[in-house]
Amino acid sequence: MIEIGAGTGVLTRELASCARRVIAIELDDNLAEQLQARFAGTNVEVVHGDALEIEPRDLLKSSEPYLLAGNLPYNIAQLLLRRFLEAVPPPRRLVVMLQAEVAKSIVAETGGMSVLSVAVQLYGKPRLLFRVPPSAFEPPPKVHSAVVRIDVSPQLRANVQDKEAFFRIVRAGFSSRRKQLRNALANGLRIDAAAAAALLEAANVDPTLRPQALSLDAWASLEHAWTKSGRPEGQS
Repeated sequence: MIEIGAGTGVLTRELASCARRVIAIELDDNLAEQLQARFAGTNVEVVHGDALEIEPRDLLKSSEPYLLAGNLPYNIAQLLLRRFLEAVPPPRRLVVMLQAEVAKSIVAETGGMSVLSVAVQLYGKPRLLFRVPPSAFEPPPKVHSAVVRIDVSPQLRANVQDKEAFFRIVRAGFSSRRKQLRNALANGLRIDAAAAAALLEAANVDPTLRPQALSLDAWASLEHAWTKSGRPEGQS
């Protein structure tokens, strides 16, 4: 079990009661020192450092699957999710607290997708567990929170040939999310509308759809078509 942002150790204590080993990551100097004193001689290993700079393989003593938990700092939550979902090895499951709006985006279904939901759902299946009101914190924040569970899949959940190309085409598609895909891709890739229409036709994707309506498989088809056409970009 890896915990991000252990803080004062309230969650750490609960995790330690049900996990064989807990690796608690904490960036704050004073909190890390308090955690080390509090959990000395227990099954909790406190790591003083930045979770964005730590490789899971450097923390784990074996290749056994692990779980990830924590109250993610809201300003870097998306970066942390991507780092661990793409890590080697990735966690088997993540249970994390996020800003409610971010959680809503992560679990969105086809018709309300975003770059974030596509990115997370490529790696695993998320679901919203429960919401947390500001009154649950001291002092209360200005935003609502929510806890999300992400079950990571053994393989990518779409037939993606090149992840870099996949995310480039996704970002291009969402560059103008209110526009139809033909225009959004033309804008995002800086190609003319005819070239964008040809890509969509090759991928068998309706050019009048908006990006939030596409499934993972449809984005993968677009990635294949874009790669096969030589990845045209920046021509207009």
